[in-house]
Amino acid sequence: MSAPRVTPGGLRELGGFNFVFARGAARVIGVDDAHIFSTLGRAKGLFRGWLHFSGRLMPFGTLPRKDSEMIIIRVAHLRGCEYELDHHRRLGRRAGIGDVEFERILEGPDAGWGDRERAILRAVDELVADKDVSDIAWAALSRHLDDRKLIEFTLLVGQYDSLATTIHALRIQRDRHT
Repeated sequence: MSAPRVTPGGLRELGGFNFVFARGAARVIGVDDAHIFSTLGRAKGLFRGWLHFSGRLMPFGTLPRKDSEMIIIRVAHLRGCEYELDHHRRLGRRAGIGDVEFERILEGPDAGWGDRERAILRAVDELVADKDVSDIAWAALSRHLDDRKLIEFTLLVGQYDSLATTIHALRIQRDRHT
C-alpha cells in the first residue's frame, strides 16, 4: 500500500476527546498508534458519531460475539483488508476463534461448517459480492437469526465493507505492535 493519503493526527488535528480515545485504544491494542482512530479522528464530531454507531454493532450488538467476529473476519478477507484482519484475528481469538477456525473462515462457507456458520458466511459472501442476499441464503440465515439480528447482521456487514473501503481509499497503514 502506498503512503497514507490522510496522515494520522496528533492532539491538534484530533482535538482532546479524539486524541485521548486514539491513544487509549492504541495502548489497549498494544500498538504505538492505532492508525484507524488517529486518522478517522481528524473528522472530529463525525468520528465520534461513527464510534457510537460502530460500537452499537460491535462489541455492544445483540449478535453473539463469535458470530460478529466471524462476519467481520470474512468481510475483511473478501475485501482484502489486512488492517482489519490483523485486529480481528486477535479479537476473534478472545471470542473463541482459534487459528484453525480463523483459516476456515477465510476458506468460506463450504469449509465444513455447521448449518448456522455456513448460513452466516454464505450470506456475508453474497452481501459483499452482490450488495444483496438471495432468497435461499436469506431463508437459511433466518433459521438462526430473528428479525432484530437479521437487521444487525446486514448493518454489520455493511459497516465493515464500508470501513474496508475507507481504509483502502485513505491508505491507512497497518499498525505496528509494540
